[in-house]
Amino acid sequence: MENLQYPIGKFKEMTFSEKLKEEWLLDIKFLPGLVENAILNLNEEHFEMPYREGGWKIKTLVHHIADSHINAYIRMKKCITEENPLISTYDEKEWAKLNDVDILPVNISVTLLFALHSRMYHSLAKLPDKTWNRRFTHPDYGEKNLFFLLGQYAWHGKHHVAHITNWRKKMSLGNF
Repeated sequence: MENLQYPIGKFKEMTFSEKLKEEWLLDIKFLPGLVENAILNLNEEHFEMPYREGGWKIKTLVHHIADSHINAYIRMKKCITEENPLISTYDEKEWAKLNDVDILPVNISVTLLFALHSRMYHSLAKLPDKTWNRRFTHPDYGEKNLFFLLGQYAWHGKHHVAHITNWRKKMSLGNF
């Protein structure tokens, strides 16, 4: 069950390094294309299937990535522009129950991810190293820095793409 729920492992907080920063920035930059490729040639029936027993439907998962990364973008911008901001949480399970998740096709969220990740990448790519130490406070995690957010969302995107690609393999729908 652990491998199905965490196919690339759980997120591990890392110490700042230029190499890791560049790797994670590329993860942010290329995530939309990975999501798009992961859902390539799926039909409506596929989108209604859960990626694992007890997991969200594939379409819910795609919309969740967009919802989560919208929050990430706001959190990152606040961290860059404010002194130790208190960032808000959101109830991802409740967001996943909203009508837009069932009504809208996944291409809406994929298109959103392309625009959002372009903004996110270009907001972060040229920051001076000292900026990565800027702090924020999260009600659940406590005080963390911008580098933590970059890593968390680089991991988050790959984590959910792996959910979809592993599901595709299980369903014999091709490897991506």
